[in-house]
Amino acid sequence: MDTTGRRRNPYELTEETPVYVISVAAQLSGLHPQTLRQYDRLGLVSPDRTPGRGRRYSARDIELLRTVQQLSQDEGINLAGIKRIIELENQVAALQSRVAELQSALEGAAVAMQQREAAVHASYRRDLVPYQEVQQTSALVVWRPKRSPDQ
Repeated sequence: MDTTGRRRNPYELTEETPVYVISVAAQLSGLHPQTLRQYDRLGLVSPDRTPGRGRRYSARDIELLRTVQQLSQDEGINLAGIKRIIELENQVAALQSRVAELQSALEGAAVAMQQREAAVHASYRRDLVPYQEVQQTSALVVWRPKRSPDQ
């Protein structure tokens, strides 16, 4: 199933589909195959494995390899720092996805509540007047007639 909950065609290629062997992934990322193996050991880029334990890289893995290389070469970040950056970016993406799910659920609940509220209001009998209980009091009110000016 994909992220929208629909069943995905097993033959459909996506950016997560592991299709590249290590030599092709190395060529596409501009890195040496031994570097890819090292990144895999360190947990920076973890490709899928075939039943024979061969690595298979996806387009997303290739992009991640390029990002790791750029952070290392251009920004001067060590591999431990890069691993932490990747972990935090993955965590942010997961949290953003969760927020989107919760917003969708909240919107659905708000619509359902409005529909129920409308149904309750529609069920009111229009020929009845709402009863309001009157508070009883023990106060005494004395009435005195107004005196006329000629008295």
